[in-house]
Amino acid sequence: MNRLLPALFAATLLVPAVAQAHDVWLEPSSTVLSGDEARITVDAGSGNDKFYYNHRPLALNDLVITSPSGKTLEPENQFTGALRSGFDVTLTEDGTYRIAVAGQGVFARWKEGDQNKRWYGKPEDLDKHVPKDAQDLMVRERVQRIETFVTKGNPTDLEPVSKGLALTGNTHPNDLYAGETAEFVLTLDGEPARNLQVEIVRDGARYRDAVEEIVVLTDDQGRFEVRWPQAGLYWLHADIQDKQTSTPAAQDRNVAYVATLEVLPE
Repeated sequence: MNRLLPALFAATLLVPAVAQAHDVWLEPSSTVLSGDEARITVDAGSGNDKFYYNHRPLALNDLVITSPSGKTLEPENQFTGALRSGFDVTLTEDGTYRIAVAGQGVFARWKEGDQNKRWYGKPEDLDKHVPKDAQDLMVRERVQRIETFVTKGNPTDLEPVSKGLALTGNTHPNDLYAGETAEFVLTLDGEPARNLQVEIVRDGARYRDAVEEIVVLTDDQGRFEVRWPQAGLYWLHADIQDKQTSTPAAQDRNVAYVATLEVLPE
């Protein structure tokens, strides 16, 4: 598993890329709600342990909150602190909300004389910041999706995601229970992500002698199964490197996916 990739994504949201491994996530206060006055708070950050805020806040520039009817909602009370960022969401519709920080960028590395240069930004800004005749130029495209799901009332279907890695399947992400087996499908650009390793870790690893990670492999249809050992928040992660770039100057691309899932008691 390429542990450097999510670290680079997290770092590039706020500062130039660094070579330290830190996980990233969105952590909702609740994932299943009911009633007319349904509200949640979502914390976002990065750290050495899942859901342990000890590195940097996650920038929310690419935050998109999608309601069950497909409307884009504005976050409420958004803030950025020293170690975490966050916001509130009011759930006015019944159904499932997708809350995601999803974006695309390019990372460039080159030399100017004896100096090593780096730049990260939007693909359309590449020519403004990187010389076309740069020495030893390396350009890498990055596509990331960091997300969670929240349901008010009965769960509803989620719209497919056509760019990067995304989660779908026979099991709804807000219908997870300890002792049961979930059946998911991981897609890459809307197609099955075949033979891809998926890492799943329950909250609280900092306080256990072992991480107790669950590692599964998708099949030829992108499918994988998870039997939840107990209730709690779970961090799900996958990444891949390929040549399917949409930026002409990029030699390859890194694609990363992180989802926060809540498993309820039996």
